[in-house]
Amino acid sequence: MAEQGGTCYMDQSMQPPFDPRYPELRRRRFRPIPVRMLVPNVITLLAICAGLTAIRLSTEGRMELAVAAIVFGAELDSLADFVNFGVAPGLILYFWQLHELHDGGWIAAMVFAISGGLRLARFNATMDDPNKPPFASNYFTGVPAPAGAITVLLPVYLVFLGLPQPPAMVTAFYTLLIAFLMVSRLPVFSGKTVRMRVPPELVLPVFVGVIMFVALFIVYPWHILSVGSALYLLSLPLGWKSYRGQAARHAAVTAASAVPEASAAPANSTPSFAPAAADAPPDDRPERLH
Repeated sequence: MAEQGGTCYMDQSMQPPFDPRYPELRRRRFRPIPVRMLVPNVITLLAICAGLTAIRLSTEGRMELAVAAIVFGAELDSLADFVNFGVAPGLILYFWQLHELHDGGWIAAMVFAISGGLRLARFNATMDDPNKPPFASNYFTGVPAPAGAITVLLPVYLVFLGLPQPPAMVTAFYTLLIAFLMVSRLPVFSGKTVRMRVPPELVLPVFVGVIMFVALFIVYPWHILSVGSALYLLSLPLGWKSYRGQAARHAAVTAASAVPEASAAPANSTPSFAPAAADAPPDDRPERLH
């Protein structure tokens, strides 16, 4: 505060940033945040951390932990899909073997990462497409990004099982093949509309089966991932054949329903306009008789 000519002036920098007469205005800026809004964001951050940690582990040569981090991050949140399903698998393959091809290996890893991003973008853009036929909701367009990330690491799983490491060129070709399947128009069975109900007498056996599968996955992870990836790739032609069959049946039903609509009008219906009067015959009488 300064005094000049009997007048007091208060330095503006010393004033509080809010009006002290209304303290509730300040408290509104620090309202409690509901836990339900924090949990999805925390899960997203954990998924991104898992993907980035997988990249670090791959640079350190700890491939088993890197693959485990990707599988863990894949189950957390779809908002981190690009890191976990695109960037991390591509870089793991590059640091694992594709670096032997120098620029060619980097191109293969980069193409896979970009394909994963494009696959996710297409999924978000066509999620609510009104022009899709009813049966198309049971199929993906192209291999989904999570399946692509898991299957592209099949050469790594096989090496973990003790098999010889494939040539770098084969790994690069396989990586580009999976990238192409992700961005292709190949119909892939999703099972989203399959409605299955478990009878009461089979609930306990189903629980036991799930527990056994989880136990096998923990004890033999590379065997399960290898067999699952191979079976998934072998099932792709079956999904394409099923889609073609349903598309043909849908086209036949649509064509059959269009025929009765075209012939619905009665054959003896009266026209809505009066027919034009026939031309009068020419009058050959003399002019004086008119």
